[in-house]
This record gives sequence, structure tokens and C-alpha cells, in this order.
Amino acid sequence: MILVVDVGNTRIKAAVFEDATLFEIFVFSKIELQKNIENILKIFEKITDLVVSSVGDVEKQSFLVYNEVLNVHFLSHEDPFPFQNCYATPKTLGIDRMVLAAGATLQFPNQNRLVIDAGTCVTYDFIDEENNYLGGAIAPGLRLRYEALHNFTAKLPLLSLESPKDFIGTSTSESIHSGVVNGFVYEIDGFIDEYKARYSNFIIILTGGDTDFLAKRLKNTIFANSNFLLESLNQTFQYKIKND
Repeated sequence: MILVVDVGNTRIKAAVFEDATLFEIFVFSKIELQKNIENILKIFEKITDLVVSSVGDVEKQSFLVYNEVLNVHFLSHEDPFPFQNCYATPKTLGIDRMVLAAGATLQFPNQNRLVIDAGTCVTYDFIDEENNYLGGAIAPGLRLRYEALHNFTAKLPLLSLESPKDFIGTSTSESIHSGVVNGFVYEIDGFIDEYKARYSNFIIILTGGDTDFLAKRLKNTIFANSNFLLESLNQTFQYKIKND
């Protein structure tokens, strides 16, 4: 059994796999890391490998303490991936984006793929049908947009995510919700339209913490899977084992 751990900007997600079978998903804060991993290991005593993908600020030592009981793996740019990295600055490409690209390549062969990860930031990653990773875009996610309006103005309140009642906001709060949510949806649909105008034979994969909120609002047909990164982590590790 394999425990995969994704250390994001705001939280940690983990999942237990046996081959391609997903058993359970866990979500917790960074300060709860050690307690949660120890609990997972008690529940799943057959775990042999711990696979970590990190863009957050958790020290490697937090995972290396399990070296005596597990094989600990940190995915890095030096590992084999199932695509050709054509990014102009390949070493700056986030390992989470590489894992998502790997999952898209392995799960959806022989087609153009756009992976949209809607979390703290929203990232767009494009892999063509010949398995070339070409790049994408990075923009603020929903929560960052709410925080930016509050933090960089004198009087706008900090609001929590909420569906706007109408695209015409009739109060300050409703105007913020309309601007943040509708603007975000228009942005994503606009990016998708640009890609579809250039490429055919196309699949769009939406993942990340805001997947469920966004999926029903987008006009484009998408494959929505909030656990795609965890599944891709497992697949990338399986690919690494076979190709090291």
C-alpha cells in the first residue's frame, strides 16, 4: 500500500492506494501533519511507501522521521515523467503542476489536455496529444481575490465565498460576489475557448478545492475530479518505479 501526500499552500491532502484502488482521503492542516500520518499508519498497517509532493513550507524532516518504517519518496524534477517538458524554465515548474500533467498524460492518452487546478491559485497546464508539456498560466484563486479586495482597499469587507444572486450586484457585498465569482468563471471559460480555438481532440480536466463550486457554472464541457492530484501522485509514482 502507498500513502501519497500533497502539501499545498494552505492545507495537506493525503490518500491511501493499493495499485490503482483508492481507499481513503484525508485533509488536514500543516500543524496536524505528524498526528494525522501516525493515525493513517495505524489504520492501514500495510503501507510500505510514503510519496510526497510539496509546494508548501513543510520541512522534509517532517517526513523523513518515518524513514525507519517506510520508504519515503519526494517527487522532484529529476524523476521520470511521461511527457516532454518544453517549459522555457523547466526547473521553476511547480512539482504539483508536473504531477497533474503526468496524471493527464497517463489517464487520457493521445489527445490534447488542459488541466485546471482551482485552489489557492488557479493554474492552467497544457499537454498536447504528442505528450509535450507546453506551459499554461497562473492566476489568483477565488479566496485570494476576496482577500485582495479587502487587503488593498480602505473599506471593502472580507467576504466568504458565496454564489452571486445576479450578475448585477445591488449592494457592495453582492457586487463583490458578482465580480469575484463571475469574473473567475468568465476567465476560465475564456482560457478554455482560446485553447479550443487552436487545438482539437481536446479534454479539459478541472480539479482543486473549488472544483465542485465551479463545475456547474462553466459553460464548457469538463471532466471534474477534485481528487485528480492525489490520483496523479499515485500514477506518477507507479510510472517512476517502472522507469527509474
